[in-house]
Amino acid sequence: MSVRRSSGLIGALALALALTGCGSSKNAADPAGKADAENRTRVFAADNGKITIPAAPKRVVATGYAVPALIEAGAPLVGISTWKRGEPMMGKEALAAYNKLPKVAGEQATETNYEAVAAAEPDLIVIGVPAPVLGDIDVKRLESIAPVVAIGPTVPSAWRDLSRRQADAAGALKQFDTVQAAYEAKAAELAKKYKDALAPLKFGHVGSYGEAAKGTFQREFSGSWGTNVAENIGASYYGQVKKPGPGSKGVSEYPSLEELPASLGAADAVTYSVKADGSLPESVKYVMESELWKNLPAVKAGKAFPIRHTEAATYGQAVQTLEAIDTAFAPLLKQ
Repeated sequence: MSVRRSSGLIGALALALALTGCGSSKNAADPAGKADAENRTRVFAADNGKITIPAAPKRVVATGYAVPALIEAGAPLVGISTWKRGEPMMGKEALAAYNKLPKVAGEQATETNYEAVAAAEPDLIVIGVPAPVLGDIDVKRLESIAPVVAIGPTVPSAWRDLSRRQADAAGALKQFDTVQAAYEAKAAELAKKYKDALAPLKFGHVGSYGEAAKGTFQREFSGSWGTNVAENIGASYYGQVKKPGPGSKGVSEYPSLEELPASLGAADAVTYSVKADGSLPESVKYVMESELWKNLPAVKAGKAFPIRHTEAATYGQAVQTLEAIDTAFAPLLKQ
């Protein structure tokens, strides 16, 4: 080895040792690289574009459909909107967490309290409202507080993808995946249990959003709130919306009560939405009190089944829906 080469190697080693020494001094103050980890970011594809967000959020504010999803996923929430419509479907622990969290917005997007959001000092804001409603929120103002990801609902059955994306943004997929697995195991169990009983039946569904004052009822089709969980265990809902629109209008319609026989007359079985306590919503009661309902072939055959928790928007809530469906469909196993 030449002297020149040896000298160069020695110099390089010395420089490397010097750099290592500097690195060691820096790591001594932060041995695990914690500061770098906490400052890491990633680009997340949301309804409002590709947003740079913390890789591991520590303080999250959630609104709309993101509220039940992120409570269930165990996200680090520091503020939420109210979500009264979902309270009856929340489990004991989820409801306790919901009641404890500061409310920084109301039921409507227009009821966002921007000062309260800022006071919560979030490092991420997850907005779970439909895209058309996003215009009611001052997103620019929220973006001055923290990165904002909008992940809102489309068709009712999309809650599965919706809630997963919300949990992903909030860095809470681990607990989310556990709850999802429990739902899927329950659905598979019931699908096996009711396979033979459900296979020959064509179902129809009466939802809870008809308007008795206008003389209408809600007919829900495949992929709607009242049908999508039952479909996971093998129930088949026939027909389609005559004039599809965006969102839920693509999977449900609102005929007049006089159209009930034409709408549901071909159904072998009918399901209908009831409240969490099992009582009838006024719109469903209006339908069931009519002679037209009582004369439907499915009703006369004893194949009309009430289903609770039809508005489930998380896997945990949907487990309750599965349990309600199991109770409702039990008579089919005896026929």
